[in-house]
Amino acid sequence: MFDIAFRGNRVLTPEGLKSAVVLVKNGIIEEVLPYNAEINAQTITELGESVLMAGLIDPHVHINEPGRTNWEGFDTATKAALAGGLTTLIDMPLNSSPVTTNVASLEAKRMATQNQLHTNCGFWGGLVPGNTADIEGLIENGVIGFKAFLTHSGIDEFPNVTEEDLRKAMPVIARHQLPLLVHCELSTENNYPPESHPESYSAYLASRPKEWEDKAIELMIRLCEEFGCRTHIVHLSSSNSVEPIKKAKEKGLPLTVETAQHYLYFKAENIPDRGTQYKCAPPIREKSNNDQLWQALKDGIIDFVATDHSPAPPELKLLEEGNFKKAWGGISSIQFALPILWTAARDRGFQLTDIADWLSEKPAKLIGKADSLGKIQKGYTADLLVWNPEKDFEVTETLILHKHKITPYLHEKLYGLVEQTYLKGKKVFENGNIVSLNSGEIV
Repeated sequence: MFDIAFRGNRVLTPEGLKSAVVLVKNGIIEEVLPYNAEINAQTITELGESVLMAGLIDPHVHINEPGRTNWEGFDTATKAALAGGLTTLIDMPLNSSPVTTNVASLEAKRMATQNQLHTNCGFWGGLVPGNTADIEGLIENGVIGFKAFLTHSGIDEFPNVTEEDLRKAMPVIARHQLPLLVHCELSTENNYPPESHPESYSAYLASRPKEWEDKAIELMIRLCEEFGCRTHIVHLSSSNSVEPIKKAKEKGLPLTVETAQHYLYFKAENIPDRGTQYKCAPPIREKSNNDQLWQALKDGIIDFVATDHSPAPPELKLLEEGNFKKAWGGISSIQFALPILWTAARDRGFQLTDIADWLSEKPAKLIGKADSLGKIQKGYTADLLVWNPEKDFEVTETLILHKHKITPYLHEKLYGLVEQTYLKGKKVFENGNIVSLNSGEIV
């Protein structure tokens, strides 16, 4: 007898959308059968027209614990994730304190998760100047890969690397066949002209030009080819870099790319002055640029979409002051990753299968879990999500489970209501309520 059976008319499988029954035992998908198959299960969940898909995977999340738990923390981040249908998060090595750049700091982070993981979570190690000797220890202790910045990270404890640093570290990372994630901006000094107005979004946009990204990505493509190191470009915002990335992929380089929901949903023309809730780095660019990102996503040049959930307390976002130059750069959105992307994608003619590809299957490949997560397929972990693509809702402060209610999506009307989330076949979220706490594991 199976533990649970899911029967629905819209089951997202690797073969596409189908009417099917998904059978789960001991947390594993045992069979995917035709809709009318005879089944023997302790629980049968009838899904009707709701969509069943593999749980979402977000490999770009700043949880900020230990040390900056007043910014977010494992408890609030993983609760918000469950409410959004996310079943696996990978936490960035900043903005916690200590930053995750050696084994001791990784252990401190693991200790901080105790009794606070409501969804699954893994960790990136940090690559900073001088810690090449720490790479193998971090790998032995389970990091998924490494993250580096080519410009100031915003956190002094996590300085940016240089080409010289990368040349030392990339051969070590390549030997273990793990990915190196890179924030690609090569910045110049005095990027804010003295006469610019700090409340102006156009001034902020001009202060972080496309060229910063393009030069950094050019560098990483060159090093990727030289060392054969798996290289992943995070939160691509410059459409100028799409063609070089395409050519690098055509050469067979181990290069992957993500963009973020905010670069696809918003456009610079509509961002108000003083609207520091929109500040992120790289910045949200113009409609014409973002249209090209959509095309690159359609063409598979951009592999998937990740939130770069980067929360901060109100005093750092400077909402009342409206100072883009001084405000913390980061957008909170993890709870709404799916409806944000679907709302924008549906208007452009994309299908539900695209969403599964961008938010489940492709991220699973990056984190080395392509054989166990990200698909509804026999033998895969039964981390699952039930949602209704036709239902809409308004983002309100009451709904938000992030520690702080600051988000540019506040009061946006979004399509795609998450109804249920399952970890290993166990229901953990249903209709607005978390029904099982501490169900997550370290991956």
